[in-house]
Amino acid sequence: MNKLSSMRHWPERMSPANFSMSRSNVGMPAVLNARRDIATQGPPPIAAPPVPDGPIHYSFNVPFASDLAGPNTEDILHATTDAVLRWTHPEEAPDDVPVYELPVHAMNLAQLRQLCREITSNTMPIEAHVLSTTPKNVNGQVTTVCLSGAPELVQQTRETILNNTPLSLRCTTVVVDGHLVANLSEGVLKKSVTDFLDETSAFCGVDIFLLGPKLTPLTGGLNGDVDLPRDQRWRVAIYGDYLSSEHAKTRVLIHIDQLLGRIVDATIFEPSMHQLLCGRNRKNIKLIESVTNTAIYFPPPFSACYRYCPPNAQRRDPSKVLITGETPQAIEQAKFRIHELLTRTRLFVKDVTISPPKIDSILLSRMDKVRKITEANGAFIIFPSLGSRKGLVRVQAVENLHVERSLREIMSLAGQFYTASWIFLQPDPRQPSNQDIQAMLGDICANSDAEVSFDRQSFTITGSDESVKAALMVISQIKFATHTPYQIRVRIELANEHKEFVSGKKNGKINKIMGNSNVQIMFDNFGEYNFNIEVIAQAYDSLKQGLGLVEQEMPASISFHVPDQYHKRIIGIGGQHIQRIMKKHSVFVKFSNAMDRGGMGREDDDSRVDNVICRTPARNAQNLELVKSEILEMVDRADSEFTSQVVSVDRLYHRQLLTRLPEIEELERTWNCKIVFPSTEQASDEVTVTGPQWLVPKCIDEFLGMVPDKHEVVLERASPLIKYLESPDFVQTIVPKLKTQYEVELTVLENSEERTEDGSPTVTLLWTFTRNNAGGLRDAMDFLQTQFATAGVEPVIIKGAIPRPKSDTFEESLPFFNSKLLQNAPAPVTTDSPTRPTFGEEVARERSILACLRKPGSMSSISSFLDRRKNSSQSAANFFKGSSNVSKSSLISIESTRSFNADRNPWNDSGVNLPDDEGNPWAPPSTYVNGVDKLTVPQPGDATPRHHPRQSADSGRPSTSHSTNSGYPGPLAGPFR
Repeated sequence: MNKLSSMRHWPERMSPANFSMSRSNVGMPAVLNARRDIATQGPPPIAAPPVPDGPIHYSFNVPFASDLAGPNTEDILHATTDAVLRWTHPEEAPDDVPVYELPVHAMNLAQLRQLCREITSNTMPIEAHVLSTTPKNVNGQVTTVCLSGAPELVQQTRETILNNTPLSLRCTTVVVDGHLVANLSEGVLKKSVTDFLDETSAFCGVDIFLLGPKLTPLTGGLNGDVDLPRDQRWRVAIYGDYLSSEHAKTRVLIHIDQLLGRIVDATIFEPSMHQLLCGRNRKNIKLIESVTNTAIYFPPPFSACYRYCPPNAQRRDPSKVLITGETPQAIEQAKFRIHELLTRTRLFVKDVTISPPKIDSILLSRMDKVRKITEANGAFIIFPSLGSRKGLVRVQAVENLHVERSLREIMSLAGQFYTASWIFLQPDPRQPSNQDIQAMLGDICANSDAEVSFDRQSFTITGSDESVKAALMVISQIKFATHTPYQIRVRIELANEHKEFVSGKKNGKINKIMGNSNVQIMFDNFGEYNFNIEVIAQAYDSLKQGLGLVEQEMPASISFHVPDQYHKRIIGIGGQHIQRIMKKHSVFVKFSNAMDRGGMGREDDDSRVDNVICRTPARNAQNLELVKSEILEMVDRADSEFTSQVVSVDRLYHRQLLTRLPEIEELERTWNCKIVFPSTEQASDEVTVTGPQWLVPKCIDEFLGMVPDKHEVVLERASPLIKYLESPDFVQTIVPKLKTQYEVELTVLENSEERTEDGSPTVTLLWTFTRNNAGGLRDAMDFLQTQFATAGVEPVIIKGAIPRPKSDTFEESLPFFNSKLLQNAPAPVTTDSPTRPTFGEEVARERSILACLRKPGSMSSISSFLDRRKNSSQSAANFFKGSSNVSKSSLISIESTRSFNADRNPWNDSGVNLPDDEGNPWAPPSTYVNGVDKLTVPQPGDATPRHHPRQSADSGRPSTSHSTNSGYPGPLAGPFR
């Protein structure tokens, strides 16, 4: 740790001149008079000192996102003014230069130092210093600000710094078709597009890059194990802070709509009504978009919480909602429906008080979770601005039930942050100097990511649970902090309903912890939702042990959905089934039905909420998944565990799919699934399908049947080829057979722009299909190639070839046999994927092509870049090239799921289950067979499709940084941090 070795020896070099600011110990009562629910043992605790009136030292980290790297210079086709200078290293820089030394990060740090120098030189009695370190346990650089002065001035200065600094820089990407931004035939970018990007960059205060297609393949499929050819769309990369980048992203999306011929308009109404208008999971706004065929862009939420704006830039009006449509009538109809919806909206409002430091922590690190809460409940949450030290949070929604749900989830987020105090019980004449204090606080913050204040009498620490414990560990290694008697207090916030769970009967658990670890534990400050657990110790080792034991008694829980009709079966007569499960695993299980969740007749979303909660102490958290699996064994396969799968569909086609919303709703009812489209502002291709894990693949297959796709194969024009394509046999026999047998339509086209390298004419074969039948494209191409060979036609492929995958492992050994019966197999490609081409040569060629564009903004070489890409030919071995639009998930047909499963027996290639695998599909197989663990080897004939399990929600104490992926705190097996 930076400078930690010198800090441990401060008492030896302290002089009386260094404790001029020391204060006498404030008298502390021996008995607490506050009304509390206390579990006491031993002498009563000493009360915490009052808030100091004198100078304090305060230290906090500035989240600069210094690990954000710029784009690859070889991909840049255009860059706005000075963007390349800020986001790329100079040519003379070494290869191993760290990301945080990029000019943009160095400039932000220099501006922060200048701001702190101005604050220090101001007439107000306050000092501000900046420290930059690179701790071993942190990737990148950590920037810490240390403030010294009166408490009120320190908090005002902190607010000023946070609201005048670009926090959490990010990169937002928008994909766009190349023909919209460039004249591909001429090989030049459209000047109107580059001018618009430059104007948007200056107006929003961001850096924008126009990048070529990605040079890496995509991955997808039902299980994420199918590779596709790389996305051919170009990218617009926007770098900036959260509000500025979202503003620029919306302007780019609006401009793309204008390039597509759509009209732009806007409407204005109160920002607090935006989320209420959208409804739960944006159901209302998607319905309006589907009826009017419009796209509605809302401003980013929580914009009032952040006041930073780049120099000479403009912020987006938080009340303006932009609408694009094909006709003015469609836009007016969307406005009318929005106004009609607003007039029918009822408001339920409730306020709650949260500690100001916790509000700041949520605003800086948990806003993604808050956004999910608002979207799931259709509620609007009003936070105070960052650093304002206000603790009032307001929630409003259209139903009181949604208000309560939102508040409980927000309060559970607050429980992820701890507050601790390290109090000196006796005045120490040897106090460190101001410079030593600044170095000490900077080291604590850099190595723990917590905010620390020091007032010559105590340390006060706030932050996430892991951050606070790490800060206490660092302080315990400083001799100055342990030289005199001290007391440590750690305050944990927990939901009220968990009090008896943690304390046990008659405070049995708490009394046992206090007796074993020499700590005192108090429950106090009971509010409407949460209460505080305060752990007090006179030594760090005692606190470490006691706090660890308390955390092991904290509730770990998971929740999942089981249809209501199975609850009686699972509970059993008199509860005997569920009692046996709970006793076996020491886990408490609670069921809730539709009546418990607010009555029948609510939205369909309420029928899919988690209605089974399993809760146990954190030390027993490993049994939660066992209980969950045992409960789900009693559920029919069609209603098995709910899971989510993501399907990639071009975002522009989402609008056409939304116009078929009645068909999608019928699809949801058929397969008991939920299809969720991303918001318009996200510009995402990902459509999420949620439902029972046995039905989600079938729902995805039918959904992809609504998505068209195409693939072009360009052949060199030759007389035998044209004669065969115009023959009656081809038109009347081959083409209909491709349609009936492979679900693929074939059309012969002639494109005058497509030429070979020597300028010869070409002919294009256009294959059209739906995404769920994309797996039949290769088979159809192989069938056509066979027909070509039968007719004596040898086509020359210009582009569009798909390489043949390696069929089996015996193929490599065939060339070693000198037999006329065994023909030499063609050279295998480097992949086993049915659609992934050999990317090695192509990527190398693209890299060499893009190398000429290292000077961004210069389009002198783009024509050669486009010509070489268009006219490139491939060898006959790589006959058919994969389409850029071929579906990843559709390549696994539902009928062949059993044989395509990655866990099937490689010797049982038919896909039919072996006899020993038939029977009850839910019966757990024996673990060991002939001494071999079957869990670590492929299972023969496994018919269960593999899906990623749904994230389990935590209804008790929320999952924090020391929680496992399943949504509950894991056992605290490691050392205390």
